[in-house]
Amino acid sequence: MAFNLHSLGNAVRAGLRLLAKTAEREATSGDPHSSRPAPHRATPDSASPDSATPGRTAPHRPVREGDSQIEPAPPYPGDYRGRATVSYAPKPDGDPYPGEVVWTWVPYEEDYTRGKDRPVLIVGHNGPYLLALMLTSRDRVPAGSAGGDYIDVGAGAWDRQDRPSEARLDRILQIRPDGIRREGAVLDRGRFEAVAAELRRRHGWTAGRNGQSGR
Repeated sequence: MAFNLHSLGNAVRAGLRLLAKTAEREATSGDPHSSRPAPHRATPDSASPDSATPGRTAPHRPVREGDSQIEPAPPYPGDYRGRATVSYAPKPDGDPYPGEVVWTWVPYEEDYTRGKDRPVLIVGHNGPYLLALMLTSRDRVPAGSAGGDYIDVGAGAWDRQDRPSEARLDRILQIRPDGIRREGAVLDRGRFEAVAAELRRRHGWTAGRNGQSGR
């Protein structure tokens, strides 16, 4: 009996060693029937949301340098250089109209792909675009007068510091309505008409009829 138990123990140990070697060979040889789990591989679904994968666009993040930023798409159509109709037609319905001051992205003259958010005075339309004048808080002309390329328009709710602003007359911006960041205020008719007179004198613009925008 002792001999049989000893022989049985040896047989069991030999069988276990054989099974262990077999399992090791299967794991290292890539046997498709091996029970060892395959190593994890990253897929487009498990990758980072910012990864450049086909069919997926990473979330947009504005690129800023100081107070400037890369131009948002679509590209700026260019400054307006023709004649247009200038009229006073603000409406409190949430859409931008001539006579209103709004905030939007304004490109630099030397590089249309860069610019900054700033207030502009809407003065007319050109097809799908709003025509607007850039406002600045820098003092360039005496208060209440026109001088050179700027005209004083005073202070308004578009400037949180209540600083007087001036409208630039020698550059007409073309703004997409969907590019308006937020509304600033409505310029009163007297101040708007002073700006309109300068546009007619400098650029040959015409006056709108009965305060209509001419769209």
